[in-house]
Amino acid sequence: MTTALAPARSLRIGPIELDAPVVLAPMAGITNTAFRRLCREYGAGLYVSEMITSRALVERNATTMRLITHHESETPRSIQLYGVDPKTVAEAVRILVAEDRADHIDLNFGCPVPKVTRKGGGAALPWKRELFRDIVTGAVRSAGDVPLTIKMRKGIDADHLTYLEAGRIAEDAGVAAVALHARTAAEFYSGQADWSAISKLKETVTSVPVLGNGDIWSADDARRMMNETGCDGVVVGRGCLGRPWLFGDLARSLGAPGAATAEPVDATLGFVAQAFRRHAELLVEFFDDEDRGCRDIRKHVAWYFKGYPVGGDVRARLATASSLAEIDELLATLELDAPYPGAAAEGQRGRAGTPKRPALPDGWLDSRVLGAEASSVLAEAELDHSGG
Repeated sequence: MTTALAPARSLRIGPIELDAPVVLAPMAGITNTAFRRLCREYGAGLYVSEMITSRALVERNATTMRLITHHESETPRSIQLYGVDPKTVAEAVRILVAEDRADHIDLNFGCPVPKVTRKGGGAALPWKRELFRDIVTGAVRSAGDVPLTIKMRKGIDADHLTYLEAGRIAEDAGVAAVALHARTAAEFYSGQADWSAISKLKETVTSVPVLGNGDIWSADDARRMMNETGCDGVVVGRGCLGRPWLFGDLARSLGAPGAATAEPVDATLGFVAQAFRRHAELLVEFFDDEDRGCRDIRKHVAWYFKGYPVGGDVRARLATASSLAEIDELLATLELDAPYPGAAAEGQRGRAGTPKRPALPDGWLDSRVLGAEASSVLAEAELDHSGG
């Protein structure tokens, strides 16, 4: 699955030194404490929370306050915020810092979900350059010594690119790193990521690390992206769905201390079943509810067993299991010594979609300046959606 090892590469984000230049991308409903802990058990890197809405944090929404609580084993603690109002974002950052809830904070400017972009949020927001500048500058100021980074897309569509200008603004504002998902909002997750855009951003932003995101399905992909673009690290999203051990493969391939001499994963069906069971167990602990934890693992079934000889009946029953004992019984029926299926288990996983015209507020593209009408739309933008 991976070839020859690369020279050791580390990554520094502010005062945080990572043994491997790898970041887990925030994914709604996926990167909760349970999944972050599982990925960390296999490898090294920075494991970012699900996206947290700034307004909900400032208002101390009960669910939000639970989502920003890390397990004691998680260090460094990383939280991603989403917001559209400079004052609210700054206050959310201030709360995280004052209450010692995070060692790293990321701002989301990459979400392509129509319900977000329609209100001017996510990947649509950097088009309003001064609003973007105000949000990032205020957040950096509130963060103080806690490193603050941004994650963004190339822009709204091919005719409305924002990433180079946004990268310069963020760098000038004092961010600790910039990450780019090399697609536009219009592309959603379709087609092939434009890694050349990562190269251009790396040439533009020179004083802080530039991280690349998009189409990293294996450790070889990560090494190739770094070699081709010169980026300082990679952000991995859909590639680790149903494959948390990818972080171990990445650490080994990128020469992380203690990982370079480790044996590559032998991803037999038994190994995958064990990882699936561990994930379910951690979800039960996270929710403090066995039924809810077993319901949450259901969406992961297809990802874990992609390409493996697991019949439709067993898959369907795993997707309806309501207890760990029931999951154990089903896993015991599998051919656990079945070998890794190769190409059938590789490649794209998770959502892709098709290119589409981005949903935007009326007249959003008419000006780079935020007008009064757009301001009223932004007031409704902080919804609990993620992506990017």
